[in-house]
Amino acid sequence: MNEKLFIGDQALVELAKLLSKPAVGQVFVLVDANTGAQCLPLLAKVLPDSARVVEIPAGEEYKTLATCETLWAELTEARADRYAVVVNLGGGVITDLGGFAAAVYKRGVRFVQVPTTLLAQVDASVGGKTGVDFMGFKNQLGVFQEPAAVFIEPRFLQTLDPRQLKSGYAEIVKHWLIADADGFARNRYVGMLVDDWTPLIGESVALKQRIVAQDPLESGLRKLLNFGHTVGHALESYLLQQPGREILHGEAVAAGMVCETWLSYHKGLLSAEELDKIETFLFSVFEKVQFVTLETKAIADFARQDKKNSGAIINCTLLEGIGRGVYDQAVTLEEIAESLRYYHRL
Repeated sequence: MNEKLFIGDQALVELAKLLSKPAVGQVFVLVDANTGAQCLPLLAKVLPDSARVVEIPAGEEYKTLATCETLWAELTEARADRYAVVVNLGGGVITDLGGFAAAVYKRGVRFVQVPTTLLAQVDASVGGKTGVDFMGFKNQLGVFQEPAAVFIEPRFLQTLDPRQLKSGYAEIVKHWLIADADGFARNRYVGMLVDDWTPLIGESVALKQRIVAQDPLESGLRKLLNFGHTVGHALESYLLQQPGREILHGEAVAAGMVCETWLSYHKGLLSAEELDKIETFLFSVFEKVQFVTLETKAIADFARQDKKNSGAIINCTLLEGIGRGVYDQAVTLEEIAESLRYYHRL
C-alpha cells in the first residue's frame, strides 16, 4: 500500500507537516454538519489559514453524485489545480465520498483521510476504496484510489454516541472472525468495555493493510474483508429505502455476520459450536435488526447487485473456522433469504 498511516495523539501534528510542504497547493476540508461542529475545532489548529471548508449534510442518504457536485463546484470556483489537497474529516460517508470526488476531479487530486468514527478509523479510511451510492445500492459507483495519507486521532471518538461507536466495533469483530482467532478469543468476554481504543485500532488497521497489500484491487484475498457484507449490504440498502427504518452500516454488518456465519454452518464449513460462540458474542453486543419474515425475499434480492458477483452467481465470503475466512463461496438468493429467516427466529 502506498498510503502513509499515523495513529495516535501525534497524528494531527503529522498532518500539519504534510500540509506545509511546498508541493501542496490549495487545501479544502470536507466536513458534514456533525464533524463541522464537533471535530473541525480540533483540526483547525493544524490547518493553514487559507484552508477552505466545504460542508455537506450528514447521513448516508447524502452519499450521492449530487453531493459530490457540491465539492466539485467549490474546487472549480476556487480554480483548484492538481496540486490541491482535499482533507476528508468525517466518518465513512465523508471518507468514501470525498475520496471519490477528489479522485475524479481533473482526473485526480490528492486527498488525505482524517477519520472521526471508529468505523472509518478501522475500515473505511484505509485501503483505497472510494465511492457513492447510486439508485439505492451501496457504493455502486467508485474507484480504487489510495489517499496520500491517513491520520487517525482517537480523541475524535469522544464525539461519538454509543450507537456510532458500536457500529465501528462491528468491523473490528469482522477482522477477528476472518483472520485473527486469537483476537476473538481475547476479546469475546470484553466486548465494548474498552478504556483505550488505540491498540485495538492499530491491530485492526494492520490486519486490513496486510490483506490489502497482497490484493489491492480485490481480485482475490481482499474479498475476505467482505464477510458480513453480502447480506449486510442487502439489508442496509433495503432499509435505506424505508423512511424511518434506516440502520447504521455496522449494525447491518453485524446482522450480516450472523447470517453468513449460519450460511457457513449450513454449508458444512463451520461447526455448531463455533456458530454458537459467534452468535452469542454478536448478540451480547448488537441489538437485533428488525424486519418481518415476509420481507426476506425482497431483502435478499438486493444481493443481486453485490460487486463480488460473477454473472448470476452470488459470491459470498464465509468462515471455515473462527479466524479463517474463505471467499468466492457461491450462494443462492434462497439461501440468503433462509439465512435472514434464521436470524429473524433467533
